Amino acid sequence: QVQLVESGGGSVQAGGSLRLSCAASGSTFSSYIMGWFRQAPGKEREFVATIGRSGSNTYYGDPVKGRFTISRDNTKNTVYLQMNSLKPEDMAVYYCAASSRLIIAMRESDYRYWGQGTQVTVSS
Repeated sequence: QVQLVESGGGSVQAGGSLRLSCAASGSTFSSYIMGWFRQAPGKEREFVATIGRSGSNTYYGDPVKGRFTISRDNTKNTVYLQMNSLKPEDMAVYYCAASSRLIIAMRESDYRYWGQGTQVTVSS
C-alpha cells in the first residue's frame, strides 16, 4: 500500500505558475507509475500527466501539453507537477495517483491509490 498527500495548490492569476507536490509513504515509491488527474466542478475526472518508474517516460493530456511538466524524485518519494501559463480552464481539484501497472497508465482505472486532492484556482 501507498499513502499519497498532495500540496502546493492555491490561487493564481491567469498566466501564472504553480508547482504541485505529492509525497508518498508506506511502500516502495519507485515501484509505482505516478500520475496526476484533475476534476473541475460538474466535470469528470481528467487525465493530466503520468511518469514512469525511473522518470524517463512522461505523457501528457492534450490540454496541458507544453505548459505542464511532471517529474519525480525517487530519493524523496515525491512526484511534482509544474504548471506554467495557467488558464482559467485549468481550475480544478488536482489528484495524484499511483499505479502498479507494468506499462504507462493514463486511465483512472489504471490507478489503485489516490491522494485527497489539492485545489487550484485560476482567475482571469
